[in-house]
Amino acid sequence: MTLEELRNRIDALDRDILAGLNERARLAQEIGKLKRNTNAPFYVPEREKAVFEKLTELNHGPLPADALRAIYREIISAIRALEKDISVAFLGPRDTFSHMAALRVFGAAADYRPLPSFSDIFTEVERGRIDYGVVPVESSIGGSVSETLDRFIISDLKVINEVMIHITQNLLANCALEEVRRVYSKDNALLQCRNWLRANLPGIELIEVSSTAEAARRASAEPGAAAIASKLAAQTYSLNLVAERIEDMAHNFTRFLVVGRQMVQRTGDDKTSVLIALKDRPGALYHLLLPFADAGINLTRIESRPSQQKPWEYVFFIDLIGHFEEEHIKRVLDTVAERSVTFKVLGSYPRATLQGDE
Repeated sequence: MTLEELRNRIDALDRDILAGLNERARLAQEIGKLKRNTNAPFYVPEREKAVFEKLTELNHGPLPADALRAIYREIISAIRALEKDISVAFLGPRDTFSHMAALRVFGAAADYRPLPSFSDIFTEVERGRIDYGVVPVESSIGGSVSETLDRFIISDLKVINEVMIHITQNLLANCALEEVRRVYSKDNALLQCRNWLRANLPGIELIEVSSTAEAARRASAEPGAAAIASKLAAQTYSLNLVAERIEDMAHNFTRFLVVGRQMVQRTGDDKTSVLIALKDRPGALYHLLLPFADAGINLTRIESRPSQQKPWEYVFFIDLIGHFEEEHIKRVLDTVAERSVTFKVLGSYPRATLQGDE
């Protein structure tokens, strides 16, 4: 087959794809009308997980699964925007890893609102001025994000989804590596790359700024300046990727939670987060954990935080595999609630998988 014939076949396929996408959009608009009549949520993570899983099952290549998922995330995002403008808050500024996490969940067509603090994110979603928030909760290297956990103690918001972001650092500049005279970045990003900087840019001035996005902005405006930041920041500020993945530890992931006001239905591959305050007595923690062990429920995380109510009183955040509506999990949670001073299900939501970088 000639090159022209192959291109003609591609053109025909593009026409079919376009017609299919517009038909999908029209059907989604009809669904949107039904949702308005029943006050149903427009973002339904359990449904999106089912769509992605079905596409992965049907896919026989050559498109890899991660590429297919990225394509359909944007299709779903664009079509969802026809139903309703979805507003999403994250810890600003833009072009940071929090922004990347939000994009990974909601796609490019959402209305993104960078906010200055975790408290602002929770408050705006609680009051209904913004639909959803995306907040970091733990890092594979740095541990828990205490500001997020503390806010859950007093908030009625639910965890409705999670996403894992592979934190990779890049050197961005509009000059060659040997021409770099100073490097801007956030303090923790500079620390994550100190061995690479010592080996490749010895003696270079390192300047701490408020965010990796701010570092990229400065590097774009100064000759001989570079930034350690994300690929997203490179696109926004028209910077070149001088060196990729310069972090000293390759396996650095951050887990983000999506918070909202809805409850999420079962998918068959879920996680549940609960908050528990214990009665102060010997063996309290042992008796709390025993029902989970007896029922064979896998606990993936246990974290304690001051209760903010009384000195030396603590609450426990527990993540477990499964959905709180599953009968064996519901029985255990009922037992645990009886043994607790405070008990709250923060939410059940689709379990995230580690995906390739995009």
